[in-house]
Formats: sequence, structure tokens, C-alpha cells
Amino acid sequence: MTAPTINGTRYPQPIEDLLPAARALPLPDGEAFPSRNRLMREFRIGAPKAGELLALLKTEPAAPPADTTEPDATDPADPPAVPEPAPLAEPDPTPAPEITPAEPPAEASAVSRPDTPAPTAPARRAVAWPVVLLALPAFVAIWSGWVGLGGLTGFGIVHPLPGIWDRFSINSAITLPIGVETYGAYALYVWLSGRVPAPALRFAKWSALGSLAVGALGQVAYHLLVAAGVTSAPWWITTAVACLPVAVLGMGAALAHLVRTHD
Repeated sequence: MTAPTINGTRYPQPIEDLLPAARALPLPDGEAFPSRNRLMREFRIGAPKAGELLALLKTEPAAPPADTTEPDATDPADPPAVPEPAPLAEPDPTPAPEITPAEPPAEASAVSRPDTPAPTAPARRAVAWPVVLLALPAFVAIWSGWVGLGGLTGFGIVHPLPGIWDRFSINSAITLPIGVETYGAYALYVWLSGRVPAPALRFAKWSALGSLAVGALGQVAYHLLVAAGVTSAPWWITTAVACLPVAVLGMGAALAHLVRTHD
């Protein structure tokens, strides 16, 4: 059922204009006043206005019952009532407050106690090029000493490729400085690096010290023999020098294996 046309218009009317139409609403038996929900539905009004209209109906004297034989006051030709539009909200003249973005918190800096020493800047890495100057004279002395001792103990010119390259020859005495001193330097590096398992560290330590001691003894033996005018070393010196290449090979293989073995 649509709201009746009041005063020639179907738009929301004041409560005083709706009051006669509310009185004319047919009521079921046993009801003296229409309910608020029915007033909202019949006149397309909100709950506050319907409640106020119902209060006025209750305060006024009851009207005589309407004749149900009379035709309905609603014109069937009237188009369906349009729902009451919601009132347009007036724009607020107050400007919106300006939102200032929060500043990022300042980076916290470490505060040290006054008696705490400030960390020093990392020291520069020591240069290694002076080692080359130190190694050159040592290399010459060690090389000549081992080659000379090898000559006194039977090392000399050999042809390692007979039948293949007969003219190729090499002095086997150079195997002494290359083997003994190179292994000593390598074992010393492994020991001082500290980046290997404990068994490899111990083996590198003692084998490096032993290799350096053997190298020093070889130099001493050579110079003593030359100073004494000996042209052939005693048998025990020859035996020890002849075993050095084999010993160096075994220690080198063992150290390489231990370096690659994890605990």
C-alpha cells in the first residue's frame, strides 16, 4: 500500500499534515492505534517521525470508526510512491586537518661509558714483499748447499729418459732442496694457518720443525765436509741424504690427506 497523496504531493510532509491521514488508516479488530512500523511503511517515514506521529495519535481523542463500505481513498491511478530520499549531507565548511607524516625515528647510536676505551680502527695488513728479499739470498745458499752435498753423497747427472730422449739429462741433486725445503715451507704454512683439523695441525707442526732441522743439518754437514777437504761423504751421511726424497714424499702425501680429513 502506498502513502496517500497529501496536499497534492507525495514527498515527506510535516507531522501535522500526516496526522489526519494516520487517523483515517483502517485498523484491525482490537487495535486502537496503528503500530509504529505500519506508520513507517504507510507514509515512508523514518522511525523518529513515526514515533512522534504515534504519540500524537495517542494524546488526541479517538476518531469515530471509519466506514469500511466507502471506497479506498487511494487513487488506483496514482503511480507508486517513490521512497523518501535520504537528505543530502551539507558539506562541512571546516577544512580537514592537515595530516603531517610522522618523522622516522632517528637511528639509535651506541653510547659507551666514559671509561670504556673506544674501538680502534683495524690495522693495515702487513706487507709481504720484504719476504722476497729475505728469501733470495737464503734460496741461493740453501740451493748451493744441498746440490753440493748431493754431489758428495752420489747425486749427479742422470738421464731419466733413456731410449726416449737420450740427450735429456738432469742433476738429481736438485731434488734435495726442492723436496726438503718446499715441504718445510708448506708444512709451516699449514701449521700457522690454523684452518685445518687438529690431527693435520699437529702433524704439520712437528714435520715442519723436523724438515727445517734436517735442512739446517744438511747445510752444516756440507760446509764441514768442504772445509775439511772431503770429496766423498761418510756412509751414514750418504744414507741419510739418500732417504730424504722418500721421506719427503711420504710426509707430503700424509699431510695432504690429513688436511682434507674432517674431525
